[in-house]
Amino acid sequence: MTPSLVTRPEAVVPQNNALWLPRRGARFEVGPAPYTPPGPGEIVVRTRAVAINPVDAIPGFAYRIVLPWLTFPAVIGGDVAGEVVEVGADVTGLEPGDRVTGMATGLEADRDRAAEGAFQEYVVLLAHMVSTIPDDLSFEQAAVLPLTLSTAATGLFQADHLGLPLPTPDPPDRGETVLVWGGSTSVGGNAVQLARGAGYRVVATASPHNFDHVRSLGAAEVVDYHGRDAADRVVAAIGGSPLAGTLAIGSGSVPKTLAVASRVPGRRRIAAAQPAFATRAQLLLRRRHGVHVSAIWGGTLKDNEVGPAIYRDYLPTALATKTFRAAPEAVVVGDGLDRIPVALDRIRRGVSAQKLVVRI
Repeated sequence: MTPSLVTRPEAVVPQNNALWLPRRGARFEVGPAPYTPPGPGEIVVRTRAVAINPVDAIPGFAYRIVLPWLTFPAVIGGDVAGEVVEVGADVTGLEPGDRVTGMATGLEADRDRAAEGAFQEYVVLLAHMVSTIPDDLSFEQAAVLPLTLSTAATGLFQADHLGLPLPTPDPPDRGETVLVWGGSTSVGGNAVQLARGAGYRVVATASPHNFDHVRSLGAAEVVDYHGRDAADRVVAAIGGSPLAGTLAIGSGSVPKTLAVASRVPGRRRIAAAQPAFATRAQLLLRRRHGVHVSAIWGGTLKDNEVGPAIYRDYLPTALATKTFRAAPEAVVVGDGLDRIPVALDRIRRGVSAQKLVVRI
């Protein structure tokens, strides 16, 4: 009896859809997108949730200033959480089925491709910019982390900014203070936790209704940033502890932190996370009272040791042991790619100590 022949079907390529920005200033459109397999050092993630950042909501004319290299049609978005479906060559430590969160780098000048934008069902991510997440952390909450975590880590740990020692599970007491101006922002909340994870005492600013939130993230002192005497109150909170460095977050934070850093002992370095319209050149050239100010671009850590040190070496264990919290609170706006424009409209009106998320 002749044995029957069994024909194995070819692998089915997943059908992908994305939220497309057809051209600068156009309306977003949901439509089909190619499924792009991973290259070396890359993975593909089935998106389950995306978070919204202010840079995602910039008006059309601002693309010429903030992202002049961007190729259209584009898929934007930087924050994604989901499941690994495919891994590329040379990728270790990640495999299909893993629950992960990661930073999508499609808007970076040296990447600039739609396949790496977060706002789609299947997204290509750099493997060293991805962290596994514990089973008890929802995709929605995990999605709040990547871009603001990256921005905070860039400012704190890159050599061209504050250059602090990297966080560890059991850090030594450094005997110094890090100032986080804007501690209740998404970047600020990550900065407070990362600085504590590196062994520093943290003094932060926030509105009074966010004091408890910022303290819960690890700040030793929280000061109201409102009022003409805000700098004086921050100086008093820092006290005699040498300043290891300052993270200035948000519009108007640089002049206020200059007024602090020039008056306290320690390192006179400020890393500034400014609104997208503040050019890096303007900030890099600022130097007053011997204080050096540098401007953070949150994607640069993908090209140096800080990216894998945070995403691969630190964050998975820190999340699993609850020594690092996915913050701020995720507020789910809706389900589906077509709800992302709604979330973009909402973030333009402002949010406080929260981050808008869409389930995909």
